[in-house]
Amino acid sequence: MPRFQLTSLSVFLALAAPALAAEPPAPDFKALLTPAVMQDIRGWIDTDIVRVSVGAQNDRIGKVSQTDIDRLDNQWKAERESADKPLIAATLSNPLSVYLARMQGRSLGLYAEIFVMDQNGLNVGQSSITSDFWQGDEGKFQKTFDAGRDGMFLDEAEWDDEVKVWRGQLSYTLTDAAGTTPIGAVTVEINLTELQRRAEAGS
Repeated sequence: MPRFQLTSLSVFLALAAPALAAEPPAPDFKALLTPAVMQDIRGWIDTDIVRVSVGAQNDRIGKVSQTDIDRLDNQWKAERESADKPLIAATLSNPLSVYLARMQGRSLGLYAEIFVMDQNGLNVGQSSITSDFWQGDEGKFQKTFDAGRDGMFLDEAEWDDEVKVWRGQLSYTLTDAAGTTPIGAVTVEINLTELQRRAEAGS
């Protein structure tokens, strides 16, 4: 092989090295969720707008059958691929979704997604379009609301290869203002890479 080809190959490999590098080790999700971090999250989640919104949906639709849940979930999934999105539009434009989107933006990249569920595991509000409308068949609901008022669940950290960050979902039970009766649940997807950077920087 001519020398210039070897040189070109060396340059290419050097430039490609960062992209070819293995993903960094996953941060310690549990260790990063310090009391201060949890206090911040609870400070803007355990609020009247969240409780009132969840309570209103619980009162409006009550306990619904699995048939109705599946119908709503299938409608949501179909609307994701359709130009007509009445259920998605109504959910994303409600006051709670607007509030959650504002909290996500205010975090400057720390929170990647936020959504709040009712007593059935159906979405009440969300910061962006989720893949489905019903979360009741997943750990984020079964290990929180179904576990009682103190339910909390940390999902395993996942590597987002598109943006090269680690993400993890924190979910916990939402209660009434007295803190005694479960009314729903919340999931906050956290950019763990950013949370670790802030922790190391002392911010």
